[in-house]
Amino acid sequence: MKYFHLIWAELMRRKTRTALTLLSIVAAFLLFGLLDGVRESFDQAGNSANGAKRLQTGSRLSFIQPLPMSLNDRIAQVQGVKQVSYANWFGGAYQDPHNQIFSFAVASNYLDLYPEIQVDKAQRKAFDETRTGVLVGAQLMQRFGWKVGQKLPLQSTIFPNSDGSKNWNFDIVGTIAAADKKTGGWYDQMVLLHWKYFDDSNPYNRGQVGWYITEVGDVNQADRVAKAIDAISANSDHESKTQTEAASAANWMKQMADIGLIVGSIMGAVFFTLVLLTGNTMAQAVRERTSELAVLKTIGFPDRSVLMLVLAESVLLLLIGGVVGVALARLMGPIVSAGSRGAINIPPISGHSWALALGLMVAIGLVVGALPAIRAMRLNIVDALAGR
Repeated sequence: MKYFHLIWAELMRRKTRTALTLLSIVAAFLLFGLLDGVRESFDQAGNSANGAKRLQTGSRLSFIQPLPMSLNDRIAQVQGVKQVSYANWFGGAYQDPHNQIFSFAVASNYLDLYPEIQVDKAQRKAFDETRTGVLVGAQLMQRFGWKVGQKLPLQSTIFPNSDGSKNWNFDIVGTIAAADKKTGGWYDQMVLLHWKYFDDSNPYNRGQVGWYITEVGDVNQADRVAKAIDAISANSDHESKTQTEAASAANWMKQMADIGLIVGSIMGAVFFTLVLLTGNTMAQAVRERTSELAVLKTIGFPDRSVLMLVLAESVLLLLIGGVVGVALARLMGPIVSAGSRGAINIPPISGHSWALALGLMVAIGLVVGALPAIRAMRLNIVDALAGR
């Protein structure tokens, strides 16, 4: 700490250049904070205490391959199974086919397996009694300005209805919300409709379901139950794959897109550019101070101290910009979520993300400062003072 005034003076030598470099670092770590929040929100899908009690059974071939309804009663008879439900992907879009909404056709007991989804009792009753009724996520209602009681026209991107068109009309009878926004925030973004109405109204489904959801009585018996369920359809034309809800969500996302790979690729490009930028800044700063570094050596600063001064300057530059960037990401996350009316849900930056960000700041600071610091350490006093 006794050399901090020297390090700070070195940083402030060229204020404009330092400010522009800091802006680049802030932007890089702001992007890191926001994208890491997106990645974490996908990773947390299904990772709730209730989710640990649920298994999902889908086709072993592909998540778009349906399963026969006949499996429902047979799964229910497996020892350790508490209750079974099922659902289908509806593929709804509002007004524009590109404006897709998470919409599912679900069994009448579907919500019984999801206590973390909050539904008003009166609205749940209205949903059970209304054939064309739908329950809509609270943030989705806010995003589009919908109200309970109004008609909801949706266009299925997959299934036609009984008249041959892909236009469907529903009645909004209630809203759903996640009890825990961290692990179940996406419940606020979806639409639930009746599987019975969906099955009766399109000529292609014919009594098939997209996947089964099973609640197990004992979490410790989940592996045995999963194997027993898959054994039911072994060597058939509809072999199944049963896994935990978290694993199913992760596999489903990977079939759509590898979010971790996408985020990692973007951040790799950003940080590579940042290394080049800050490395050039540090190299210029050291070249400009060659004679000053020679004076420090002349008055008794050992080579190692000069090395550490340059490295400390580089790390401090990254720490200042990085901490500001991540702090801004923490502040902007809720603003982005609110501004998108729930279309984008960015959770608060976790302690793990802060630790990772700080580690990256120090590592990048050491990398970009290494070559200039080594050059300063090996500097020959006579040559430096002579301007050679």
